[in-house]
Amino acid sequence: MSSLLSINSSNFEEEVIRSSLPVLLEFGAPWCRPCKTLEPILEELAVQWQGKVKMVTVDVDNDPNLAMKYGVMGVPNLILFVNGEPKEQMVGLQPQRKIMDKVTPYL
Repeated sequence: MSSLLSINSSNFEEEVIRSSLPVLLEFGAPWCRPCKTLEPILEELAVQWQGKVKMVTVDVDNDPNLAMKYGVMGVPNLILFVNGEPKEQMVGLQPQRKIMDKVTPYL
């Protein structure tokens, strides 16, 4: 079972924009191999950052409008939201160290 919360347009405002914690949002898709490779990295970070960062995912096939709103042209695409604002973006498969380096200053 994934520790990443699956979200969509209907709960995006509540889970991401109004979150009191920083939110690391992964835009991905079930057919995306790099997304599948990234998943265990995000799962590990979710355990490490429990209570410090909310980890969520959006399936771009099910919610293309949300992906378009944030300029997502390819997956995986990670966006870090802090106080409802996008602060960092990482496109493509990222090593764990790079994700940690981008997110840690906001903890």
